[in-house]
Amino acid sequence: MAEWAGPQAAGAVRRRALITGGAGGLGFETARGMAQNGYAVVIADRNVDGGKAAVQRLRAETGAEVDFRALDLGNLAAIRTFAAGFDGPLDVLVNNAGLLPPLRRATTRDGFELKFGVSHLGHFALTAGLLPRLLRSPAPRVVSVSSIVQASGRIDFDDLQAERDYLSSRSYAQTKLACLIFALELQRRSEAAGAPLISVAAHPGISRTGIGDGRRSERRSSLTDWLEGIAFQIAMRGFGQAPAQGALPIIHAASADEVRGADFFGPDGFMQFRGRPTRVQPSAAARDPAIAKRLWEVSERLTGCDYAAAFASVQSATSRSTTVA
Repeated sequence: MAEWAGPQAAGAVRRRALITGGAGGLGFETARGMAQNGYAVVIADRNVDGGKAAVQRLRAETGAEVDFRALDLGNLAAIRTFAAGFDGPLDVLVNNAGLLPPLRRATTRDGFELKFGVSHLGHFALTAGLLPRLLRSPAPRVVSVSSIVQASGRIDFDDLQAERDYLSSRSYAQTKLACLIFALELQRRSEAAGAPLISVAAHPGISRTGIGDGRRSERRSSLTDWLEGIAFQIAMRGFGQAPAQGALPIIHAASADEVRGADFFGPDGFMQFRGRPTRVQPSAAARDPAIAKRLWEVSERLTGCDYAAAFASVQSATSRSTTVA
């Protein structure tokens, strides 16, 4: 393994965390928790009005340094612009933003299935773009938010964008599995590069957020649509916990000192539905290095990202600065 000697910040600097989807729900509660833990926080969200309101609320509640940046994770060009223009330090990236896939298949600006395109490919591209800045931190960390349903997910490489056979629940499970696979594979590649970056994942159990609000106005045209809706409401009402409670595993993954690379956190209660943060076991598919390698290569091709080059560029810059010194 190569010896990594990334640039260190001069003097004591307040650590800074970026949370995607921080305008509401789990993202907002994660931002609040990080601010209360002493972090400077940047909220990134496509909801500009909601994001600005969240900033004002958190500043008033915590007195912390909180800022907002507009970000559309369904637009690769916008992600590249965001990453290129991101200034200042970055110690923690929380890839939280997501959505409940609509009953009828929809796509991102780049033509990807909406859920997969935003939650996996969007965050894959964002992390790649911010990697050079993260690696300037003395202790960088990336947290990918998965779900309890990752255990039932399967990466369908023959129909990755669900163009032939779309089912909302299947898309959701595949994407959340992909988010977990990304976290584990990023840790493997960080270690192979000799980088100090810690990549971990977390899931909130079942949390009562507004993620399913858009479903109320959707037309249900099949028995499957109705059954999915009923199952979702039963889960939320019968087993759901408050967003502040659901965010605890994410906050723990992002800020706790004892976190190790490739950790996966979730609630400690029955079936991981709710409870306090604890280490939980990724599914067999999430731990399969062959699946991870294939998904990584496909994701790089679809997004145009090159993580090896990003790791190498920072190593090269560090070597030059050390030589000059």
